Amino acid sequence: MIYDVCIIGSGVGGSGVAYTLAMSGKKVVVLERGLFYREKDFSKDEIAYCKRDIITPNLKESYHTIESLEDEKWIKTATYDSENSFFNGNVVGGSSNFMSGYFHRFKPNDFRLKSTYPEIKGANIMDWVIDYSELEPYYEKVERLVGISGEVTPHKYHEPRSTPNFPYPPLDEHPISKLIDKSCHKLGFIPYKTPRAIISKPKDKRDNCYYSNYCGSYGCSSGAKGSARVSLLEPALKSGNLTIITSAFVKKLEEKNKKVTKAIYIDTQTLKEHYIKAKIFVVANQAVESCRLLLNSKSLNFPNGLANNSNQVGKNILFSAGGVGSGGFDFNSMPIDELMKEGLFVNRSLCDWYEIDGVKGGIIDLLFEHANPISKAIKERWQDGELIWGEKLQDKIFYKFTKTRRVNFEIFNDWLPNDNCFVSVDDKYRDIYGVPVANIRIGSHPHNLKIANILAQKAKKLLIEMGAKDINISISPYPPSNLQAGGCRFGDNPQTSVLNKYCQTHEIKNLFVTDGSFMPTGGSLPYTWTIYANSFRVGEYILNI
Repeated sequence: MIYDVCIIGSGVGGSGVAYTLAMSGKKVVVLERGLFYREKDFSKDEIAYCKRDIITPNLKESYHTIESLEDEKWIKTATYDSENSFFNGNVVGGSSNFMSGYFHRFKPNDFRLKSTYPEIKGANIMDWVIDYSELEPYYEKVERLVGISGEVTPHKYHEPRSTPNFPYPPLDEHPISKLIDKSCHKLGFIPYKTPRAIISKPKDKRDNCYYSNYCGSYGCSSGAKGSARVSLLEPALKSGNLTIITSAFVKKLEEKNKKVTKAIYIDTQTLKEHYIKAKIFVVANQAVESCRLLLNSKSLNFPNGLANNSNQVGKNILFSAGGVGSGGFDFNSMPIDELMKEGLFVNRSLCDWYEIDGVKGGIIDLLFEHANPISKAIKERWQDGELIWGEKLQDKIFYKFTKTRRVNFEIFNDWLPNDNCFVSVDDKYRDIYGVPVANIRIGSHPHNLKIANILAQKAKKLLIEMGAKDINISISPYPPSNLQAGGCRFGDNPQTSVLNKYCQTHEIKNLFVTDGSFMPTGGSLPYTWTIYANSFRVGEYILNI
């Protein structure tokens, strides 16, 4: 069979394309490396999801190599040694099954950093080839189809909207949100309700949130979380036009006469090799793995990898700059019965410093520390620099779990693309299938830390005003692995970009890349909502070609 479209990867970047085409009658096949987990398969098992990470490949079998700068030398380390995985949720629906669901739209200026702000030496900044107005209808579509809860809170940097408010009301809030609001108003800050891709009311066959207190890193047992699987792929399956093949690791795309003809994949259960034929191919593996696939798909016409005669594939990879911090609260902050209420959301963000002294700034999200009782208990084994045990440790853990809460803040600011942040492949390092693994050089521009530290001090000021104790801050040039973009940036110039404005490769007209790889800059926000919106936009384009 020759499908109309073959999509590699079932996460946020591919799901909007799959939904759009399948619901319009096109025959679509999705190849997913992982398994098909549904609500009944998810649990709140911290060991499984946070300690052993059962939803990503075993690092002894499939890994990456990381290049980091040490004493002015780039040192390469395999992730099976560091145990720092850059795989994220290899199941149907991808990492969207395990996200916390903090959804922010990019602001208009996020699309034009180069033309809006002063040049920063050493940063490879490009404006986007679309603007906010072109993406806005698809942001709104995500609100309805994926399901976003919230309440529009006016502030200086709020983006234009075509609708007055979100389709689902805000999630229930913890009493500490009122303390945040009160403290912000004293400081002259403007707190706003954080939009969440978690429905507060039932939608179709999805139940609303039941406030289990286990959200980030865990699959949702009610279907409230707006994963690509539950919100788009499962409805598209009912059309009869979508096929999802699981346990399918795509090792190579075959090309002939500047057209992709086959996706060759290995069944990870049987280790047998298969292939899929289609008229159009869409790569949506997350940025690192998408770049790896193209770089490994060499041919006579493309000796450096598919769509890579410009040598731009893998260049200018993006992560999220910023960091985290937290402060402790106890009965002195508010009545203990209010403080210890479980499951309710903080749902507050700050956007006051989206611009700082004429340059791009970022945002601050506020949240409770994740439930994870094992991790929380382990942290209590130290006191005043000494290891404690027995009754002393028991009392400390009891106090931690019954009398205190920690409010975390997460900072998001632009990760500036630069020459020392890219993906490549090295034949010396191969996975168990014999395929060269992705090598990720992680070079952070110094400006990333400068902005993140300014934002951290703003967050610290808020925590102090709230009465927090034991405030700690961690700002690092090393990025989180779950937010990946860039590597196949879109643009008008085929010499400096991989894709055109519709995420179609300049050199191969039946090949598209629709995960975050298309982004030339990443904004000062989590990427997920924007990747979803762009996936719908590209899906409509493919439907009409």
